[in-house]
Amino acid sequence: MMTIPRSRPLALAAALTVLAALCPTPDAEAARARKKPVALQDDNAPEAVTYGRREDVVALADGIAERRGLDRAWVEETLAQARFIPGVVRLIQPPPAGTAKNWAAYRARFVEPVRIRAGVAFWRDNERWLREAEARYGVPAAIVVGIVGVETIYAQHMGNFRVLDALATLSFDFPRDARRDRSPFFRDELESFLLLCRQQGSDPLALKGSYAGAIGMPQFMPSSWLKYAVDFDGDGHIDLHANAADVIGSVAHYLAEFGWQRGQPTHYAVGAPVDVAERATLLAPDILPSFSATQFTEHGAALEEAGRQHEGPLALVELQNGNAAPSYVAGTQNFYAITRYNWSSYYALAVIELGQAVATVVEATR
Repeated sequence: MMTIPRSRPLALAAALTVLAALCPTPDAEAARARKKPVALQDDNAPEAVTYGRREDVVALADGIAERRGLDRAWVEETLAQARFIPGVVRLIQPPPAGTAKNWAAYRARFVEPVRIRAGVAFWRDNERWLREAEARYGVPAAIVVGIVGVETIYAQHMGNFRVLDALATLSFDFPRDARRDRSPFFRDELESFLLLCRQQGSDPLALKGSYAGAIGMPQFMPSSWLKYAVDFDGDGHIDLHANAADVIGSVAHYLAEFGWQRGQPTHYAVGAPVDVAERATLLAPDILPSFSATQFTEHGAALEEAGRQHEGPLALVELQNGNAAPSYVAGTQNFYAITRYNWSSYYALAVIELGQAVATVVEATR
């Protein structure tokens, strides 16, 4: 296998290709007509480029071995076998600037019959563990079920990228034109992944996950697995791929560690202030709860009765609907806790509403 170079002179080649396509000569057109289309290389093809002994890869391997007390030769050999995955680079990029967000469309992807049916089956199969997780951590079954459903449809889609490849690609070749360089974050996750594999006795070349390196049924990043995963059924091993008890306990533990408040709602209905300046004031902290119910009212927000009685801080959460008017909720500390799992208000509300939909069916069919 080839070793990936430090840089790739692709920009000039791409530009010349585009120019040739826009201004083809007669001979070029004839040659193109005779030429058979070339299939795109699969990311898992055996000739995929590996990182090998690249200087920055070896340097990170040595640092990881020293910090974590791991065998240096094992770390270097493992990272040398990591593959550069072009698809990971494409997928990690955010939507183009100016792409309109649409809560209604986003919701429809997750609160839908396939996930609801699978969620009902997951709930019924694991009701004991859901009850125990709520008793221990205060996180309702519906929230845990909502997260696992949004993340992987209850283990149906846990990702097909080698975790080592995904994390190495984002550590060493994070897109240069990205709005923010997140390669330090992924280098930390790569380090956590190698430590996790050593602790679990797992083969780092075998584990599969998402394009961002998230693992298992709850899609934990490696550092989250190390910090928050729990052996909830007490069998002496933490399994987030196939052990629903460990998955349920770990998700609930994660939320509890990020400030979940037992018995508190996630959000309240609210009418946003009509005055633009007042609305902007409430939206300024984004999804971080920062205002009392009284302050909401003083700034012109119309809270439902339960919201007016809420004692903790609230956040005015705006969810855009494309060209239609935005939707708004008043998020509590528990809404914010869900966004620590995935930093998106759209994600949090999808989790909540999927969990509610599953809970409604479970209760109706008891």
